[in-house]
Amino acid sequence: MRKVAVLVCFCLFTSCDWFTSKEEKTQELVNEEMRNINFNEVDKYPLFDNCDEMLDKTGQLDCFQNTLLEQYTATLEDFEFQFVSDINTSIYVDFLVDYKGEISVLEVQRNQDIENQIPEFRTIITQSLKGLPPLSPALKRGVPVSSKFRIPIIVNSN
Repeated sequence: MRKVAVLVCFCLFTSCDWFTSKEEKTQELVNEEMRNINFNEVDKYPLFDNCDEMLDKTGQLDCFQNTLLEQYTATLEDFEFQFVSDINTSIYVDFLVDYKGEISVLEVQRNQDIENQIPEFRTIITQSLKGLPPLSPALKRGVPVSSKFRIPIIVNSN
């Protein structure tokens, strides 16, 4: 009889989980999963049509950056800038690729020397980004997400 009483007490103490609803258990699992997600990193980077989506993350990022830099180089080579004084500086451009794959310029870093010598520089940079070929957005767990990027543009008048 004593063994039965101990067994019943043991079952009562361990049965608390039996009464927890499945919804609460599911919510606990979802909350745990959400805590483990790094929202500052994407699973797949935005890709242009010429990039292979089967590449690893590093390859995708390289293809994205190379295509972007090729576009900037081609755009800036079309212009003949006249410099009054020597310039050797880097300008940072912040832009957003939204969940639809559309690009918008967030900020072009200000530089007084460049603004004085090339007043249309910011407009050229903005138009260059808008003239990029179509691209697919970044993905996080298979869902299209917006992603922010910063690229340097080196201006050297030598």
